[in-house]
Amino acid sequence: MTLITSLQKRLVIATIVFTLLAPTMIAKGNTLSGRIVDSSGSKVKKASVSLLSDGRIISDESTGSDGKFKFKKIEDGTYILQASHEFFGSVEQSVTVTGKSNLGDIMLSSEPPEELASEEVSEIEKVSQNDNQGPKSESISVTVPQTVQAMGSPSKDFILNELNFEIKKLSAEFKHLNQEIDDLKALSKMWVNPLTIYSKEIILKNGSTVFGKIIYQDDKSLKVETLVGYLIVDRAQVVRIVDNVITEDTQEYVPEQIRESYTPPPMPKLAQPRYTSANNSNRNASAKFSANCVLVGNISEKKDGQGNIIFDGEIKNIGGRRADFVKVDFVFRKNWSGETKTLTTFVKGSYNTFDTGIVSDASLLPGAVGKFDLYVPQDFGAFIGYSYVIDWEEYQ
Repeated sequence: MTLITSLQKRLVIATIVFTLLAPTMIAKGNTLSGRIVDSSGSKVKKASVSLLSDGRIISDESTGSDGKFKFKKIEDGTYILQASHEFFGSVEQSVTVTGKSNLGDIMLSSEPPEELASEEVSEIEKVSQNDNQGPKSESISVTVPQTVQAMGSPSKDFILNELNFEIKKLSAEFKHLNQEIDDLKALSKMWVNPLTIYSKEIILKNGSTVFGKIIYQDDKSLKVETLVGYLIVDRAQVVRIVDNVITEDTQEYVPEQIRESYTPPPMPKLAQPRYTSANNSNRNASAKFSANCVLVGNISEKKDGQGNIIFDGEIKNIGGRRADFVKVDFVFRKNWSGETKTLTTFVKGSYNTFDTGIVSDASLLPGAVGKFDLYVPQDFGAFIGYSYVIDWEEYQ
């Protein structure tokens, strides 16, 4: 009886031990194998291969010269397989082990995983000290963003837009500064040369000159705008009013084909005419049938940019006969001592050929109007006033 009881107890213990050790004995038959290759499909030796479960490394191996690895005695389940090599990169994948599993070729990649490309996992140990217990360390996983957008920095498009805006802003400021510089240059020119704004040059009897713009005038006074303000000038004190203008030399047009060999023709010389009388008082013809040339309007006085003075006006023949060689004699008073100098200009009228063969364009038919202009060069010198006389001849 005692022997039977002892045998029963041994049987129960053996059953319990078998029950507990059976999974382990069965698990000893599970294996996981494969081969590590690079991106070109060549085998990789000395690659580190690890098998993880719940973040813990269960087993790790190194590949041989053939690039193969093999894990033994693996329990059934799902694991994370990690393989890496310092030159060929790394790989990570999920595997399920049931029995003998062969993964075949596992290719390494030099590109980092997507999760690791955007963030890097850093371990921070937090140590808490307990009075009753010893130091206890706790690992906390913290994700640190690595991309520019994840760290809160602006994107490339935003930066380009900002740079374009700054460029446009600087361009606008540059144009504004150029405009201000041009305005300052205009003001400086005005103070250096008042003729750039005020073209009227008013010469007074006391020898002074006023540059300005005539705002109002009557038979007694002139109201002139100048750099220093408005002036009221007595008309009786005015000697002359010169209108200063900048004239540009007009060049004669020459065809492009003959520009290199072209030379301007010489100025024609007019023969000295024979006057029928020594002076105008000898014209004995009746006033009804004789020529009579008078000034139309006023004589305009201008000054160009080179300092030359230009007198121009119009002459009209109000008589009944043709006037030939119509001219205007200007007598300039050089100083207060009475020194004078005379300059003459002919009227631009109609062309006429005389019996002697002389051709003139200084003839005025009855009722016709001709213009004249007189250039007084800068080297002529200063003068305080002038007078004029209209003269002509009658040949028929």
